[in-house]
Amino acid sequence: MKKILLLIIIIITTFCKAQQEYPLRTDYTETPNYSYLKDTNNELSSFVGTYEATYQDKKITLFINKLIHKFFDNSQYKHYKDVLSIRYIIKSSSGHIVQDTQGMNLPEQQLRHTIYSMWVEDNGNKLLLYYGGTNCGVGWGSIILKKLNDTQMSWEYRPNDIILDDSRCPVGTDIKIYLPETKDLVFTKQ
Repeated sequence: MKKILLLIIIIITTFCKAQQEYPLRTDYTETPNYSYLKDTNNELSSFVGTYEATYQDKKITLFINKLIHKFFDNSQYKHYKDVLSIRYIIKSSSGHIVQDTQGMNLPEQQLRHTIYSMWVEDNGNKLLLYYGGTNCGVGWGSIILKKLNDTQMSWEYRPNDIILDDSRCPVGTDIKIYLPETKDLVFTKQ
């Protein structure tokens, strides 16, 4: 009985490897698949919260949450990472909801309508994020948030171009970009 138990323990330890952890700023393309990029220095937490700004008569509310051990599958690279996730609500001056991702139930690996942090720079004062775009991928690009102080941060959104035709995007699909396409928009923590 002891020999069987010992054999089982040897098999388990041989085939089961502990997940390798790396600091958050590690390039995931240089780590083994299924590695974990962990926010060991707690760099993400200072961005967490609800922030508001007004731009072109629209009120934008950002809901920034920290996700621990989020799985990403980029086909060639599979890894876990602590990230910030941004959901948002954009309202017109009359209070009508123009776009709302706060209430969306998004599938685990869907990038459309998602905003995830990629890395932190400048001693934790600058955050680079990836935006998956809206319908048909329209507006995908990068967002940069810079902390101005404990309650304010500036916003810069850089959408990339995409060529659409009927094969990539059905006729009648809403392809408007609602996020503020600007630099130095100040959001205030609520």
